[in-house]
Amino acid sequence: MRVIAGRFKGHPIQAVPNQKTRPTTDKVKEALFQIIGPYFEEGRALDLFAGSGNLAIESLSRGIEHVVMVDAQYHAVQTIKENVKKLKIEDECEIYRNDAFRALKAAGKRGKTFHYVFLDPPYGKVSFEKLLNALEENEVLESGAYVICEHSSEEQLPDSIDSYTMLRRDDYGSLTQITIYRFQN
Repeated sequence: MRVIAGRFKGHPIQAVPNQKTRPTTDKVKEALFQIIGPYFEEGRALDLFAGSGNLAIESLSRGIEHVVMVDAQYHAVQTIKENVKKLKIEDECEIYRNDAFRALKAAGKRGKTFHYVFLDPPYGKVSFEKLLNALEENEVLESGAYVICEHSSEEQLPDSIDSYTMLRRDDYGSLTQITIYRFQN
């Protein structure tokens, strides 16, 4: 894995050394950022199942000003810390080892809000509807925020859910689908 564009273009991103994470491929990452970016003037991003920090680091490279990366796995959090340290971007990041739903509650209590949220949980293990509801209930989304869901092609997400409207759905190979929602409160 590598950073595709921006100030860290070409820098390698270390993968999590186990079989429990499924990194977003460079092809999917490139397509995703062409849709939501490709570059940003500012903003805050949340990578809720961060793995190696791949999507959050790409966001910083392309102009996002601050990212919060959350993963429940010890090895994932250690890998994120190593990747962040190599790029010397510690002051632009917050890294937490936590369950996604507890992390959202904590962010809400601290008044954190985000313009972009990346949701890439293990395929078939977490309900996207519950995650989207938790984002809204904990008031962590800016109005107009983008929520990017990477999921199995077998899992069809709805066109709209409460305050979310689907902007786009794309297939990447036979396994991966990206669904992008826009939040309006």
